[in-house]
Amino acid sequence: METAATAARAGNRILSFFATILILLMLLYGGYSLWDSYQINHAAFLSNDLLKYKPAGDDGENYSLEELMAINPDTRGWLTIDDTHIDYPVVQGKDDMEYVNKDIFGEFALSGAIFLSCLNSPDFTDGYSLIYGHHMDSGGMFGDVVEFVDADYFESHTSGTLYLSGSTYPVELFACMEVDAYDRLIYAPGERCDLGELLEYIRGSAAQYRDIGVNRSDRIIGMSTCLDAVTNGRIVLFGRLCEGE
Repeated sequence: METAATAARAGNRILSFFATILILLMLLYGGYSLWDSYQINHAAFLSNDLLKYKPAGDDGENYSLEELMAINPDTRGWLTIDDTHIDYPVVQGKDDMEYVNKDIFGEFALSGAIFLSCLNSPDFTDGYSLIYGHHMDSGGMFGDVVEFVDADYFESHTSGTLYLSGSTYPVELFACMEVDAYDRLIYAPGERCDLGELLEYIRGSAAQYRDIGVNRSDRIIGMSTCLDAVTNGRIVLFGRLCEGE
C-alpha cells in the first residue's frame, strides 16, 4: 500500500509539473501572439522614417517624394485620403504580388505596401488606375476603405490628394463598391479598360455613389482592399483626379 501511495504521489508531482509547463507555454504563446499582432498593426501605420518623405503639397514640386524615389525607384507617388488613416507612398512592382508582403524599403512586412497595379502606367496617365492595399483591422493601410460602405461615413469623407513627382492632384471621392475579386471590369485597369463602360457599371452597382459629373474624359483611381469574412470579397473606393497644381 505504501509503495502504491508513493507511486501515486510521484505521479501527481509529474502531472503537476507538466501541467505547469503547459500553462507557461500557453501564457508565452498568448503573450507572443499579442506582441506579434501589435507589431503587424503598428507596422501598418506611417513611421517617422517614412513621414519625413511626405510631400508638403505647397508648391507642386514634391521634392521629398523624389528623395523617396531615389531610395526605391518603384515609388510612384503618395496618396492621402482626408480624415482617414490612408496616408502612404504608392509603389509599383513588376507584378501585383511583389509588394503584398514587402514594405517600401524592401523589407518583409505582413502589412505590405500600398501599390499601383502592374497593368497601369507608372505616371497615372491611364483613364483608370487601380491601387491595392491590405485591410488591417486597426485601420492601417486600406483598412479604412471598408468604412466607406457606410452612408454617413461616405458622405462625410469626400476628398484626398495624390502627389506625384512634379505635380499634385486633388482627389474627389465619388463611389464605393462591394465586388468579387474576379470582377472583369474592376480588375482590368490601364489600356484594357473601357472607362465609359466602367463608369456605367459603377453608377449602377455602387453601394454608395455621389454624382460629381464624372465622365470618360476624366482620370479615376480605384482603391481596392479585402472584405472581412468573405473569401473573394473586395471593397473598392473610387475617386476622380482633378487638375491641381
